[in-house]
Amino acid sequence: MDRTDDMLRDFFAVTAPAGLGDRLRAALREEPAALEALIDRFHVEASERGVARLSYGRGRDVAAGRGRRHAEQARHELAEYLAGRRTFFTVPVDLAGVGEFQGRVLAEADRIPFGQVTSYAALARRIGHPRAARAVGNALGANPVPVIVPCHRVIRGDGSWGHYAFGGALKTRLLELERTTPLLIGCTSTRIVCRRGCAHEQRIGEHGRVVFASVADAASVGYRACKACKPRDAAA
Repeated sequence: MDRTDDMLRDFFAVTAPAGLGDRLRAALREEPAALEALIDRFHVEASERGVARLSYGRGRDVAAGRGRRHAEQARHELAEYLAGRRTFFTVPVDLAGVGEFQGRVLAEADRIPFGQVTSYAALARRIGHPRAARAVGNALGANPVPVIVPCHRVIRGDGSWGHYAFGGALKTRLLELERTTPLLIGCTSTRIVCRRGCAHEQRIGEHGRVVFASVADAASVGYRACKACKPRDAAA
């Protein structure tokens, strides 16, 4: 046993398994897989109307007819999002199976801007049910399309994460991703500012890109908002 094994044995007053020190150090050195590498763990179920369910873990995509196109679009946009190259989703969702209350909750959650968070209580107030924070949490917990409808942006009033269908660790990583991903990209030649992931933004060359913190900052130096992705609406 090495020195770390000796320290563990002395502390716990038991004989540490041989090589435990090396295994602990290896675990501490191990970096989590890049978020974009997790794309194959997500599975899409899509109908003719749009994405009906997004699952994480074992499974496979389920779609038929026009639903295949929605599933492919969802997978493409999700991969870009996880890689920090997209800040919004355009793939349609099919929420036909959710109730009226849950539909209102999900619609309001979908309005939370990229990189920002709100509380269950605040979301309850926005839909006109200020005492329904717990019911809002339950509705978000049953969100059939997490990430696409960003329920990970809703936290408890005390700042803790609360329940998340895909687990607290992934919720943490998604919020960290959003805090470090530029929201707005301007083109120095057209003087247009886009949301990250807009088709126009993706055509901007590396040397013609400039990052802005807000639409107001971009406007102050002569940039105008893209008419396709409408960044002013997203920042509201």
